[in-house]
Amino acid sequence: MSLTVDQVRHIAKLARLEVSTDDLAATQAKLNGIFGLIEEMQAVNTDGVEPMSHPQDLAQRLRADAVTESDRRDAFQAIAPQTEGGLYLVPKVIE
Repeated sequence: MSLTVDQVRHIAKLARLEVSTDDLAATQAKLNGIFGLIEEMQAVNTDGVEPMSHPQDLAQRLRADAVTESDRRDAFQAIAPQTEGGLYLVPKVIE
């Protein structure tokens, strides 16, 4: 796929980008290069290739699922302007 200068100008307008007339040809060449790379990647036969989450087979380092903080809800609610039944009361902002 190859873009024309008019298509590049239209894309820039849709993206709300200001591209000067001097930069249109360079932008066109860069976009056409990107589309060329996409066409090359789509031409590769990927039948039988399983999707990977990472290009290398790595193990995720995980920490132990243990409680490290104490329950300080009462201390936080003591300094809140209004609470009721363990919940914070806030002013109504939507009618």
